[in-house]
Amino acid sequence: MSNKMVRRQLCDGVYWNAITDAKFKANRISCNLILPLDAETVTDTAVVPFLLRRRFRDCPDFTRLNERLCELYGASLDADVRKHGAYQILNLSIQTLDDRYTMDGELLTNRCAELAAGLLLDPYFVDGVFDEQDFELERRSLVDTIESEINDKRSYAISRCQSILFEGEPFAIKKYGTKERAEAMTCQSATEAYHRAVRDAAVEILFIGCGDGEGAAKIFADRFSRLKRSPIAHREASTKAKAERVTEKTDRMDVSQSKLVMGFRIGELESQEEKNAAKLMVALYGGTPFSRLFLNVREKYSLCYYCAARLDKATGTMLVDSGVEAANKQKAQDEILNQLDVVRNGEFTDEELDNTILALTSALGSVTDTLGGMEGWYLDQILSGSSQSPEENARQISSLTREQVMEAAGKVTLDTVYFLTGREENAHESN
Repeated sequence: MSNKMVRRQLCDGVYWNAITDAKFKANRISCNLILPLDAETVTDTAVVPFLLRRRFRDCPDFTRLNERLCELYGASLDADVRKHGAYQILNLSIQTLDDRYTMDGELLTNRCAELAAGLLLDPYFVDGVFDEQDFELERRSLVDTIESEINDKRSYAISRCQSILFEGEPFAIKKYGTKERAEAMTCQSATEAYHRAVRDAAVEILFIGCGDGEGAAKIFADRFSRLKRSPIAHREASTKAKAERVTEKTDRMDVSQSKLVMGFRIGELESQEEKNAAKLMVALYGGTPFSRLFLNVREKYSLCYYCAARLDKATGTMLVDSGVEAANKQKAQDEILNQLDVVRNGEFTDEELDNTILALTSALGSVTDTLGGMEGWYLDQILSGSSQSPEENARQISSLTREQVMEAAGKVTLDTVYFLTGREENAHESN
C-alpha cells in the first residue's frame, strides 16, 4: 500500500495526481474543474456537469452511453458540483475494473480516460448549444435541488448562518446558486458557462487505484494541450481571522423545532499542525457522541435535541448547530459558549482527549477503504495546498497536546448567531 500522492503538470493549468493502493482491483479517474465562485455565473455553471454526463459527440444518446459503460465492465459514471472555500468545483468521475482483471487484457483504463475526456471536452451540441431537452430536464432538476434545501430546516439554517457570516464575500455564495437564477437561465447561458469553465478553470485530475495510469495521463495531456485556455491560478482565499462584533439574526417560518446556529472564526491556521489542532479542538468540543456539547448541552442539561460543531478549514470557521425549543434558545446559547470556555481553560480530562484522538484517527483510517473516499480526501488536500496522506495526518493528530488544543480554542471568536423559529403567534422566545 502506498497512498502517497504523486503530482505533476500535464499542461498549462492541468495537473495529474496519482495515488496507488494495491488492495483495490479497480481504478477511479476524477476530473475536477475549479472556478472562483461568482454570483452572476454560479448557477449556469452548476448545471454543466449534469449536462455533460448525459451524452457526448461519439455517444449522441443516453442509451448508447450506458451501453458503452456496460462494455467497460460496468463502469460507473458520476457528476457532481462541490464547493471549497471561495471556489466551485465541477466534477466528472469514472470508475471500473483494472486492466489486469479483464478477460482479454483490455486496456480499460485508457478507454475510460478517452470516455471521460470525450464527455468533458467534446459535448453533444445541437446548433452550437446543449440539446434543449437535456437542458430543460437538468435545469428543472437543479431548481428542485435548490428548493429541497428549504424543506430540510437544519441544512437551511446552516446555510443562512453562513450567508450572514460571509456577507459580501464569495464564501457566502451557494454552490448551486439561487432558485431565481436557475429558473431564468437558458440553454445559451449554460453553453456559455461550459465554454468559460473549459477555458478558465484550474484542472485537477486524480487517478486512484491499483493500476498504471500513465496511458490515461497521456490521453488527457493530449486533449487539453489542443485547447486555447487561460486558466486561473487556484489560491486559498482568506476571510477575517477574528470577529469584530456579534451579528444576531432571527427568521420565522412554519417550524415545530427551532434551529440555533452559531458561527465562529477560528483564527489564523498557517501550518498543518495548527489546522490539526483546530480539527482536534472542534471534535473534542462538539464533533463526537462523547463531545462536550453532546454530553452537556444535550444530555446533562437537556437544552437541545442535537448539538454539534463542525470545522471548515477552507474558510477558517466553526459552526455549532442545534435544534432547540424556542424558550431554551438563550440557555442553550449560553451553555454552548460556556463549554467553549471549558475547552479554552483545559478543563477536560485526559480520557476525553485520548478518546477524541482515537475517534479522529479511526475515521482517518477508514478514508482509504474506498476509492471515492480517497478521491474526496486528496482533492481536499490539493485545494488546501497539501499532499498529506490520511496516515500522515493521523500520526500528526496523535502527537498533539492538551496545550495545543487549548491554544486553538483560545483563538475562537463568536461572529454570528442565527435563530430560525416559529411564526410570531406561535413563538415563545426567551430573549
